Amino acid sequence: MSDFVITTKGGDKGTTSLCSGERVPKDDLRVEVYGTMDECQAHVGMARATCPIPEIREELFRLEENLSYAMGSLALCADLPAPDPAFLEALVERVKGVFRGPFRFVRPGDSVPGAALHQARTVARRAERVAVKLYREGKLQETEYVYLNRLSDAIYALSLWVDQEMRDQSPKI
Repeated sequence: MSDFVITTKGGDKGTTSLCSGERVPKDDLRVEVYGTMDECQAHVGMARATCPIPEIREELFRLEENLSYAMGSLALCADLPAPDPAFLEALVERVKGVFRGPFRFVRPGDSVPGAALHQARTVARRAERVAVKLYREGKLQETEYVYLNRLSDAIYALSLWVDQEMRDQSPKI
């Protein structure tokens, strides 16, 4: 029998613990921000799971890993640094190096992984909208808020890249 615990019952009264040990209501804006980022990460994972292109899958894995650390930092885990917007900016630059088309508005649905990334992008934008109040109140560092602002850009760039590659593999798209 394993000592692994899934159900702690700690949240049965509508609170949850931050990494600092502080208990906060489950509808606390900080919890909402990192919970929304968790939802975003799940969509990125779906994109990775359905993407047949190894190079893009690797980038998506790196993004998922980075999102994990960012969520931990936002949950006030003292051992994790604040999310770094430079990671996302570098990701956009890498995509710009391989993407041949113009960065433009698109209609999601050209490919399954691209559609999953568009879902992730819209969830990332929701996380940013929730976070703005925390930022205005001085409860988020500027780098944390900028990271959230850059997140949807990076995911958008990845969606363009994956759709381009999928079109190259199957011109019917």
